[in-house]
Amino acid sequence: IVVVAALFVTLLLGLMGLVVRRRLARADGGLIPDAGLSTRNVAELLVEMLAGLAEQNMGPHWRRYFPIIGSIFFFVLVANLVGLIPGIEGATRNANVTWAWAAISFIAHQYVGIREHGFSYVNHFLGPSLFDLHVGGKHIHVRALFPIYAPIELLSHFSRLFTLAVRLLANMFADHLVVTVWISLVAIGVPAIFMGLGVMVAFLQAYVFALLSMIYIGLALEEAH
Repeated sequence: IVVVAALFVTLLLGLMGLVVRRRLARADGGLIPDAGLSTRNVAELLVEMLAGLAEQNMGPHWRRYFPIIGSIFFFVLVANLVGLIPGIEGATRNANVTWAWAAISFIAHQYVGIREHGFSYVNHFLGPSLFDLHVGGKHIHVRALFPIYAPIELLSHFSRLFTLAVRLLANMFADHLVVTVWISLVAIGVPAIFMGLGVMVAFLQAYVFALLSMIYIGLALEEAH
């Protein structure tokens, strides 16, 4: 079931991408926005919002890593929204999906740190530099507190996996369960209220997941002090 749900979300994202691309390929070059509410307008609004957050949290290199953030956000958002449809199992209600995206986010920001700093990225786990030694004309940062900081930093980094996966899973499972219960109790009226709240929760959880991923990448880009 989870594979089918994930494939369904991927198909929806692909169709949305084709619609937006077709709009942008028009004779006017897509410069004129669509009238009223449209898939393109919503997509542009969300992308502009994400771009602003990415520049703020990831700095001048944000464009390089923005595609992974966009992929995470839109998959999680669409998967959350699909789960609100009665009779359809939401992909983010399954631990395999939330842990998979948490792993992707974790691997991404570790890769960014290694790519930007090379072997020096290990300094992020060794604590602050207390003093410098000058050996052969080189400055060596002495991180004397690394036996204390290393276990704490490693635990802190790996806890990011847990917080990303469990937060998304718990919130979406609870939200979809509430909607399902109310639909079974009262078929008309009341469930609409909770479905409206569910849309807000779906967007908020996608936003938080993407924002945390940006923050982690931003931290990986920083030089260790």
